[in-house]
Amino acid sequence: GAQGICMHLLTIPPGGRARAHKHATHETAIYCISGTSRMYWGQALENVMEIGPGDLLYIPADMPHLPMNTGSVPTIAVISRTDPNEQESVVLLPHLEHLVP
Repeated sequence: GAQGICMHLLTIPPGGRARAHKHATHETAIYCISGTSRMYWGQALENVMEIGPGDLLYIPADMPHLPMNTGSVPTIAVISRTDPNEQESVVLLPHLEHLVP
């Protein structure tokens, strides 16, 4: 019944990664509970940051990004987005896939 927010628990297995994408119309806030993750972001995924337990991450609307688990244990995080139908505004960016090792 949410009107403007979506929250869920995300688990990324060791070595797992998402595809390059962006959320066209909504913002995302992430709180890492356990594990480590590397986030590539920017128009050409030119920026990179490492996050771990207790770290908060903000992703603006329309920002290309690609998260991956760089550790040996699952990464678990709480994700909050400003759209209750958040999957409908996902835009895959296959032309950026080759930019991330």
